[in-house]
Amino acid sequence: MGINFDELKNKATEALRENSGKLEQGLEKAAEFAKSKVSGHDSQIDGGVDKAKDLLGKVTGKNEEGGEKPEGGQPGGQQ
Repeated sequence: MGINFDELKNKATEALRENSGKLEQGLEKAAEFAKSKVSGHDSQIDGGVDKAKDLLGKVTGKNEEGGEKPEGGQPGGQQ
């Protein structure tokens, strides 16, 4: 009996897809907290949040505007 990694990946992706709004809210709250504790690094914090949101969008199949990616799995239909 082995581990079905495809099934685990699909379940994790679905969980991220179902909760992506909550995750983005959490990222925003974490960024605001970090900004309140560390002054002078707002742009770096915002950059990290943007990268995390981009990754979340790639994993969930949603682009930056919140819509679905074009066919092919990558923005612009590229493989």
